[in-house]
Amino acid sequence: MIAEFRLPDLGEGLTEAEVVQWLVQPGDAVALNQTLAEVETAKAVVELPSPYEGKVATLHADAGETVAVGAPLIAFDVAGDEPEPVAGSAATAPEAEEKAQPNLVGYGAAPASSGRPARRARRGGSVPAVVADADVLAAAPHDALPPSVAEPTVGERPRSTPPVRAHAKRLGLDLALIAAEVGDRVITRGDVDAYAERTGASEAVAAPDWVAPASAAEVVSGDRAQTRIPIKGVRKHTAQAMVRSAFTAPHVTTFHTVDVTATMELIDDLRADRSLSEHRIGPLVLIAKAVTLALGRNPSLNATWDEAAGEIVLNHFVDLGIAAATERGLIVPIIRDAERLSLTGMADALTALTQTARAGKTSPAELSGGTFSITNIGVFGIDAGTPILPPGQSGILAVGAVRRQPWEYRGEIALRQMMTLSVSFDHRLVDGAEGARFLKDVADILEQPGRALLF
Repeated sequence: MIAEFRLPDLGEGLTEAEVVQWLVQPGDAVALNQTLAEVETAKAVVELPSPYEGKVATLHADAGETVAVGAPLIAFDVAGDEPEPVAGSAATAPEAEEKAQPNLVGYGAAPASSGRPARRARRGGSVPAVVADADVLAAAPHDALPPSVAEPTVGERPRSTPPVRAHAKRLGLDLALIAAEVGDRVITRGDVDAYAERTGASEAVAAPDWVAPASAAEVVSGDRAQTRIPIKGVRKHTAQAMVRSAFTAPHVTTFHTVDVTATMELIDDLRADRSLSEHRIGPLVLIAKAVTLALGRNPSLNATWDEAAGEIVLNHFVDLGIAAATERGLIVPIIRDAERLSLTGMADALTALTQTARAGKTSPAELSGGTFSITNIGVFGIDAGTPILPPGQSGILAVGAVRRQPWEYRGEIALRQMMTLSVSFDHRLVDGAEGARFLKDVADILEQPGRALLF
């Protein structure tokens, strides 16, 4: 029986997605919830799970093609006379079509039967376990490994999170080898690092900062050349959002140069503390913590202008956006309830957010609903800027580079570590005095971290 799977609703009002790459081909056997393809929406790249178990019959779209939500994406040859419709797939009758609801990618596909959901095969269960020495596996070429290690069977991809898979990929490591060493559990970043240290693996040389996408076209006229890049995906969404923000909210930007010597010394002390070695604590972590404290005293910068309701909405929580430059464009993933996080919790959240964004695995849900944002332009050696507000937010802080320069300190001129902060805010609901007070509160904490105890 042929069963069609249509592109499901990916959430957040997205109406289409581009097929980045297919992970299956016609004739391949697939398991329930096996990843079929990677698709790129206007916000993120997501993995699309299979709603059926069977064989791939037809791919209705090529890699690089844009597909509308609800359009046929892939067809399966499944066992049985008439499979039940699943969320996101084509219904077999009008009544069933009314009941079928689109499935959010990332929550798993609904099973194609009314019985108990199928479960992926687990190593150590019905599949014979492979007993092999990890040192031998690491030294052997991949094509010399046992089939169950070199080529995991369908549905048995080593269990790990997207950031861990991306980290292993950068190191050139096969997760199947690490899985054979750690056993039947989720592979962690520590497992990857330990394996890399033992085998001498290291991260490959970074790719160029900018590479033309595959969809780019080269145009040559005489001795002059141009590259034409289609406006789509994350870039298209970012452009629309920035234009909407710039022509809706009256932006005001305030600057302040801060002596962050005490903060940098505190970071050095924390990094030297062996009990904190598992947490990556850097300047952005302390700045994010300072921002959440300052927003508690200046709530108008954590508010939303609701034009339709004619109201200013004050948020009593901080969903902190962190602007991240990726190969696909600028995205702003969110740390939910950031005001509740400890310093180490903030460090872990920022690490996970950054790794997921670089791997291109940030989900649409993680990119929406922020109440305030931070953009770290200092990583590019830039001192200050005038950031544009993300739509719906009333404030964004740009963090400049830390530089040693002469500065007045206790009545004398001394070399101090200085940073410039730039805060842009929506002047409809934030007055200049409120914006200045917020920036001064953040600066006070960075100049004397102990002042955070007073907030």
